[in-house]
Amino acid sequence: MIESVDDRKEKLEFNKLQKRLRRNVGKAIEDYCMIEEGDRVMVCLSGGKDSYTMLDILMGLQKSAPVNFELIAVNMDQKQPGFPEHVLPEYLSQIGVPFHIVEKDTYSVVKEIIPEGKTTCSLCSRLRRGTLYGFAESIGANKIALGHHRDDIIETLFLNMFHGGKLKSMPPKLLSDDKKHVLIRPLAYCKETDIEAYSNAKEFPIIPCNLCGSQENLQRQNIKMMLQQWEREQPGRSENIFSAICNIAPSQLGDRQLWDFNNLQDQQDKGHLFTRLDVVQID
Repeated sequence: MIESVDDRKEKLEFNKLQKRLRRNVGKAIEDYCMIEEGDRVMVCLSGGKDSYTMLDILMGLQKSAPVNFELIAVNMDQKQPGFPEHVLPEYLSQIGVPFHIVEKDTYSVVKEIIPEGKTTCSLCSRLRRGTLYGFAESIGANKIALGHHRDDIIETLFLNMFHGGKLKSMPPKLLSDDKKHVLIRPLAYCKETDIEAYSNAKEFPIIPCNLCGSQENLQRQNIKMMLQQWEREQPGRSENIFSAICNIAPSQLGDRQLWDFNNLQDQQDKGHLFTRLDVVQID
């Protein structure tokens, strides 16, 4: 069968996209020393486009990486009504990656605590995180890979600024509060549009989140729309914002814990405070 011009063009575009994602993931891993020799990486798989792409790219890099590391895919079945339990086991068995399905009914807990109509994301995330941390320890995983991408990191920056009064976001690599787990975000340099295009091309069996993903008017959605408008008005603005996250000048901000403003006076050169007295000779 002769390949059409459109087919060749589509294949070429996909190859470029795949190379770009692999390059960005590889660069993030290198820059932040995310994966090292002998690491056992637990890849958190939600069934969304981001985590599918992360697993796929990591599996590709695993074959050519200069270090040996293990990948273990883990999904948490939160017992949401209508959750298709068969989809992920079938997919993961097909691609041949070791995996576990962790069953934990956080859905009932969230619905019981959060009033109807209120956003559930924060509590849901905390419950899920606690369960996954414990499971990572039980399987001997020393790294936990999360599927947050560049746009997630930028959105989180503005969420914390606008609603929390803090200048913070999601770091590409993080030590958990209990000092037991290292979290990594291999997609930190990847754009959401690239991930979406890759996911569509690969036809991943996407599982929608019916608990929180369908809720409207979330603050994150408002931030996302704001950033999209900025990007339309001035292409490249998101790129600059992310660069700023990675290029911080504490002395140009106002955090007294990060910069010693009190002792600046003592460190300055005080020579300019004294004027030279010319000696006038009197005959």
